[in-house]
Amino acid sequence: MNFLRIVALPALALACTVAVAQDARERGFIRKGMHEGEVMYRIGKPDHEAVVSDVKGKPEEKAWTYYPHSRDPQTLTIITLRAGVVAEIERKVSR
Repeated sequence: MNFLRIVALPALALACTVAVAQDARERGFIRKGMHEGEVMYRIGKPDHEAVVSDVKGKPEEKAWTYYPHSRDPQTLTIITLRAGVVAEIERKVSR
């Protein structure tokens, strides 16, 4: 039983690291017209979320920010969603 615990924890940690690394590379494949759920599935939750506009009778607009990652160390990605669909993608080089 102890052997299983000793092996399982590092294996789980490695699997999580690989998943996060994959998400960082996927950021470049996000396109206009993708749905919010698909973006979340491909690259995960944003590091920061801001509501840009939430006026009654108009579609909600929000901005998701993904900070630089070790697999994409100089790129800040900002995705603007209107009514749950990607409207704009901005990739900025940050140093």
